[in-house]
Amino acid sequence: MDMKLEVVVLPVADVDRAKDFYQTLGWRLDADVDPGDGSRLVQLTPPGSACSVQFGNGVTAGSPGSLQDLYLAVSDIEAARSDLIGHGVEVSEVFHCATGFACRFEAAGAEGRVAGMAPERRSYSTFAKFSDPDGNGWVLQEITTRLPGR
Repeated sequence: MDMKLEVVVLPVADVDRAKDFYQTLGWRLDADVDPGDGSRLVQLTPPGSACSVQFGNGVTAGSPGSLQDLYLAVSDIEAARSDLIGHGVEVSEVFHCATGFACRFEAAGAEGRVAGMAPERRSYSTFAKFSDPDGNGWVLQEITTRLPGR
C-alpha cells in the first residue's frame, strides 16, 4: 500500500503574512478557506512538489516557528539560493558537514558545518537554510542523483 506525504501543517502567528511570504516564493495557492466561524485554512504547494503546506486559524496547537528542518530538495542549490535571495529571503551560505550528518539539523547548530559545496558535489550533501517570518526553519538540500528506489 502506498502512503504519500501530502501536507505538512505549519504553526504561524499571522496567516496573511505567511500566505504572502510563501506566495512571494512562487508557491501555488491551492486553497484559502474561511467558513466565517473564526477558523481559516490556507494551503500552498512549492513548485514541483507533491507535498503542500497548510496553516491558518484553528489548524494547529503548535507554537509559531516551532517546526524546524523542513527539507526542500533542489537540483541546483546555488540557483535555488539565488532565487530565494531575489525574493528578499535571508538564506544561509551554502554548507556541508565536515563529518556525519548532524550539522544540517537545527538542534546541532552550526557545529561541524563547512562553508561551500560538498566535495565532488556529492548528492544529498550540500545545504542552505532559511526561515519563514515566524521562524519555521527550512533546509535546501541539493540532490542531483537520487538513491536507488527513490
